[in-house]
Amino acid sequence: MSSSPIFSRSSATYRRPHQASTSVSPPGPPTPPVDASPNPRPIAQLLAFVVVVFLGLLQFLPATHFRHPSDPLRKWVPFDSGSPVSSSFSRSVASEDGKIHIVSWMDCLDLRVLVVLANSTLSNSRYPDKVHFHFFIPEGHDDKVSYFKLKVLFPHSDLEIFGQEEVKEKVRTANSGIVYAGRSFEEIVPFVIPTIHRSWGKFIYISPNVIVKGRVEELLEANLTSYAVAVIEDCSKRLDNYVNSEVLAAIQRTASKSWISGTPYAMKACMPDSSILLIDPRKLDKDLVEAILWWSKVLNWSERSSPKNPAIALALHGRYSKLSSSWLLGHSRRGTGKEIMIIPYDGPTNMCSGFGNGPSQSVPGNIWKQYLPPMADRILGS
Repeated sequence: MSSSPIFSRSSATYRRPHQASTSVSPPGPPTPPVDASPNPRPIAQLLAFVVVVFLGLLQFLPATHFRHPSDPLRKWVPFDSGSPVSSSFSRSVASEDGKIHIVSWMDCLDLRVLVVLANSTLSNSRYPDKVHFHFFIPEGHDDKVSYFKLKVLFPHSDLEIFGQEEVKEKVRTANSGIVYAGRSFEEIVPFVIPTIHRSWGKFIYISPNVIVKGRVEELLEANLTSYAVAVIEDCSKRLDNYVNSEVLAAIQRTASKSWISGTPYAMKACMPDSSILLIDPRKLDKDLVEAILWWSKVLNWSERSSPKNPAIALALHGRYSKLSSSWLLGHSRRGTGKEIMIIPYDGPTNMCSGFGNGPSQSVPGNIWKQYLPPMADRILGS
């Protein structure tokens, strides 16, 4: 039996040579080739880096402006830390407690008026954190309730509430036998308060029925020299409008008091305005309050005869320094072209009746609303 040869397959697999397939282009215009992304220029990269670094370094510069949270207008106020006002302010409080003490007296309690006074003062001050308010309110009201209402509206401000009885008692006992003829103590109390609260040092007295438009710290620049009081003169009111020259001359001839001038009084002298006063208790004459009471009695003054007490002008004769006329109450100098630093309060006010508050009296005006915080109506009551 013959054997046939055995054939074995090779382990290598046979592959056909690969032929490149020809792709069929779709009908239509040919697709343009896509360009590679351009490389940024070195100059542009350097410029961008410099801008980023510059903006970062700006964050380390000191702030130049601020906005007080209680300001309803949210105005930007410059710090001007290198200005003459700032440097002189720092020098003026260096020997004291570093505060701007604001004192106000209200015969008839109206917290809304005090809120407008406080907010307008803070909003226009360069140093709202240094302002310290001292409000004297009439008896018959809970001082703590008034304090907490104001504190809710001005949580970051320093403020104190005082009763008025101690000051009024000081007026009654200032000179035995002389009774103050005025129903309102507002004109005389600025000179009585420093005899009780001497620890405050220099302070600014502001009438409550005003809106402050200027910077109160500028008042501290006034040079008191040897005087204890600085006042604003209102030349729309003259001494001879309130005092007869012959009566005044007769008093000079017959009375012998240390506060009576040895020379004739200038009857055309401007009357001091009591809306704003700068007082240094350490220099205050001990007989000033007594002199005011004495002149009130001798001139037989009462609020029925004249709303302006000439006794204060005569008692302060030769005893005060002058404040800038720009702080004269706005309605007294309209048309002068000068910037107005304070204006009268133009909102509703409570009218006092006896020892209580009467109905609210509205005075046309809208400026006061700009300085009323949003929560005021809810906290104070509408």
